[in-house]
Amino acid sequence: MGKVWGMLKRYWIVAVTILVGLAGIVLALTGAGAVVPWLFSVFSLAVAAWQAVGMVRDMIHGHFGLDVLAVTAIVATVVVGEYIAALVVVLMLTGGAALEDYANQRAKRELDALLTRAPQRAHRLKGEDIRDVPVDEVVVGDELLVRPSEIVPVDAELLSDETAIDESSITGESTPVEKHAGDALLSGSVNGPQAVRVRATRVAGDSQYQQIVALVAEASASKAPTVRLADRYAVPFTVFSLVLAGVAWAVSGDPVRFAEVLVLATPCPLLIAAPVAFIGGMSRAARNGVIVKGGGVLEQLNAAKTAVFDKTGTLTMGRPRLTHVRPEPGFDEAGLLGLVASAEQYSSHVLAQAMIDAAEDRGVELEEAESASEQATNGVVARIGGEEVVVGKFRFVAEHASGARRTEIAPGELAIYVGVGGRFAGALLAADELRPNAKAMLARLGELGIGETMMLTGDAQATADHIAAELGITRVRAECLPADKVHEVASITERPVIMVGDGVNDAPVLAAADVGIAMGAKGATAASESAGAVILVDDISRVARAVEVGRDTVRIALQSIWLGIIVSILLMIVAAFGFIPATAGAIIQELVDLATILAALRAIGGRLDRREAPVDAGMALPAR
Repeated sequence: MGKVWGMLKRYWIVAVTILVGLAGIVLALTGAGAVVPWLFSVFSLAVAAWQAVGMVRDMIHGHFGLDVLAVTAIVATVVVGEYIAALVVVLMLTGGAALEDYANQRAKRELDALLTRAPQRAHRLKGEDIRDVPVDEVVVGDELLVRPSEIVPVDAELLSDETAIDESSITGESTPVEKHAGDALLSGSVNGPQAVRVRATRVAGDSQYQQIVALVAEASASKAPTVRLADRYAVPFTVFSLVLAGVAWAVSGDPVRFAEVLVLATPCPLLIAAPVAFIGGMSRAARNGVIVKGGGVLEQLNAAKTAVFDKTGTLTMGRPRLTHVRPEPGFDEAGLLGLVASAEQYSSHVLAQAMIDAAEDRGVELEEAESASEQATNGVVARIGGEEVVVGKFRFVAEHASGARRTEIAPGELAIYVGVGGRFAGALLAADELRPNAKAMLARLGELGIGETMMLTGDAQATADHIAAELGITRVRAECLPADKVHEVASITERPVIMVGDGVNDAPVLAAADVGIAMGAKGATAASESAGAVILVDDISRVARAVEVGRDTVRIALQSIWLGIIVSILLMIVAAFGFIPATAGAIIQELVDLATILAALRAIGGRLDRREAPVDAGMALPAR
């Protein structure tokens, strides 16, 4: 009952129009039919006057023609005595606005779900005591309790042994994800059937969910250029309709013909189709793990001709992997890897974790160091088993170990040299992996009409060329500083240009591109804020999905606009010859409005998403 009352309050003018119609029927049945024309006519003119006030306001702000036809049609039908048609036009006008509002609410469902589910409170643990606190009071390091089926309030690390987490509202992944002790949990994800303990790793304002909410608020507040273009269609459409109605009146000599044409000429399909389609497109993008900051971004994605990519963390996985162990005589692979991994326990460099992971994967035991020190950008010196172990760059190791010699490496590989007890012990090779679906994503962009691709990176030319050749990228610029990237994007002639990046250093070029797309799964806030779209999952294939959503949204918006225009024009021409009475025409136009809204709602894209599954995910490698 409460829901019905809420609908009546929201769409009160529609309810009043229906009540007036029912009152007219009752009056006609009880012998007071003479009152009905006055009731319908006065009410219709009152609504027309109310709409005219809004129309004048729109004209003052430069939006001409939005409701001119509807107001003119109401007045014309009253003047010629078609009072029933006048009431139907009022119902069409007010009902069309209500349908538009309902369609917008339906289209924004996924966006609004993010806003309404934002965590508000957290259960803070102090020993065995539990205290509920506002989520904004949680600080990094706080131990929290997350009960069954509760939303994780802030980004956190799992302390309990394991749990299953529903991340669908964040990543779009429909099945629960198994998490184990030490794994990261995203705020906004939903805990499984058992309570777990977690440790906060970010405050609420910096957590993934709150960043998404901020992006959603920005996205839902914008209006696309195509929507404004649709507004401008109303002017020539209005002029055409008035001229056609005037000609029909002049030729037939019957003023009723003027009203019959105009009731079929309201521009509602024109005005409703584009906003509904674009909000539906943004909603579909959000459901696919991409926050799009407005319909204008979807338009640029639709028109894009060139795609530019950062390398590290975008086309590659951004984390190295051990590829070869090359020990010198007197050392074996397992022993050398064990010494390196044991020393690297005391390093914060990304390569250190790669060596430790490789040792664990191969079942190699790590040893405690008696002492250890890291020299930034060079390497680590540790004393293990009574011997000095030096791990790092060639020049650094050569200073501590005799007989050091460079090893042969392929493009994209990086060598880590090792000295043990003052002599050269060998080298280990690591390489950053391409994202497994990067090549498929680029191929899909080609299918979508993006003919030019480019890679910008700060890495060496040989490494950049190697990666580009593997992926089939047509242009490469290596050894770039952030300013160089901005200059390169600005000089591209095949526009609009999409730029995809993931790090803080990509923020300037993302802002400079026609459409910046940030790989925001790792919380690269600066990149996300400067981008027009943010990918919420660590999946490069979503770039192609974003372009696909842009293409589909604009196509559906234009299809819906022209569907309404063409059907209305055909019906007006038929009415100009007197074949459609005014009342029937008003009812038919209501059906045209409904068909236009339903056509535009296709941009929400349930069937479109089922048509193709996303490709997959994948990360480059800073030198020491």
